[in-house]
Amino acid sequence: MKTVGIIAEYNPFHNGHAYHIAKAKEMTGADYCIVVMSGSFVQRGAPAIADKYIRAEAALLNGADLVLELPVYYALGSAEYFSSGAVALLDKLGVTDTLCFGSECGDLSLLSEFAQRLLGEDEQFKQILSRHLKRGLTYPNARNIALEVCAPHLNAHMNVLTSPNNILGIEYCKALYRRSSRIQPYTLRRAGASYHDASLSSSYCSALAIRQAISSAGSDCLVDVRQFMPQNSYELLAAQYHKTFPILPDDLSLPLHYQLLSEQSTGYTDYADIDGSLSARIVKNLSSYRNFTDFCELLKTKNKTYTHIARSLLHILLRIRQDDFLRYRSEDYIYYARMLGFCKGAEPLLAAIKAHSSIPLLSKLADADALLTENGRNMLAKDIYAGHIYQSIVQNKFPAYANTDTEYTRQIRKV
Repeated sequence: MKTVGIIAEYNPFHNGHAYHIAKAKEMTGADYCIVVMSGSFVQRGAPAIADKYIRAEAALLNGADLVLELPVYYALGSAEYFSSGAVALLDKLGVTDTLCFGSECGDLSLLSEFAQRLLGEDEQFKQILSRHLKRGLTYPNARNIALEVCAPHLNAHMNVLTSPNNILGIEYCKALYRRSSRIQPYTLRRAGASYHDASLSSSYCSALAIRQAISSAGSDCLVDVRQFMPQNSYELLAAQYHKTFPILPDDLSLPLHYQLLSEQSTGYTDYADIDGSLSARIVKNLSSYRNFTDFCELLKTKNKTYTHIARSLLHILLRIRQDDFLRYRSEDYIYYARMLGFCKGAEPLLAAIKAHSSIPLLSKLADADALLTENGRNMLAKDIYAGHIYQSIVQNKFPAYANTDTEYTRQIRKV
């Protein structure tokens, strides 16, 4: 039995994602595909546009066999944390043979070379990096200068580090090498539009383009995006249109404002990714708060991007503290694999995971107390809290369709 892993957000699930799953199985000869997927919040610092169970079901209907939730600590982390958490989860299952990720360059040897150079970070590299960070350069700019000096043979390929999927691919490789994992990486050249392309100009358009079209679409239809996603994925979204979906960044505005006001007097430096200067900037500008996206724009600087700010603010909203990150990293990142859904034909895969995994496979939250350590329960509690925050936003936006579902009562998807 061969198993391929995919790390994804499916925000929302579109034609490019279906293509990726199919090609991943083909390239690796895998019998099964395990997807590790972000849950209620995504890495760019925003709520997922659609509920995690809808997105998981779309993946299962289009070739995935098992969908697991990436804990919110990593779903809202930097590229390094996002990758390290997801790779650790796949590795600890004990059955994952390969990891297939998309990249703009499609060149695994080149991405691996960058990963090995960045993972090693010899003393000269560290000194150059530190010197330029102290000068006020962003980490990517300082890193590039250090690479140009320490690995001049890569200078002709530095554009690789300007593309988001290449960057994630490098981080996946770093995480695999750091763990001495048996999982073998594969990369698939990204098809169609680029990650940042907001135009609906290709059958493989970006998730960004679909999100923007959905957020600006008329109140009665999703016709503008129908051709860019599998029919079953479209139907799942259409059934929930203006009932639980779409959820957009500014839907967070009121709960975030409340949380910021409630801690204004003490500052925010306990939270992940927030240093003293950003905390002071938040406090200074809080009287100008209008909504989530405008506040991110107001707070961003040359050294702190919009995405960095957005993730930092969500760390405050969800009370994700830096010391938790450090503690979980010291204990190898992951304590459980929480199921969002599976295909009925995947029973042999589930049996193999139960036989070989070093972490419990959770299908019911009621089992968690008996199966997890204290730190594992704490990490899971944050996933539950994030899910309840998301559900409260849904209920506030679409009160006519409010229900009493909680993270404890929702059922995993079986396809």
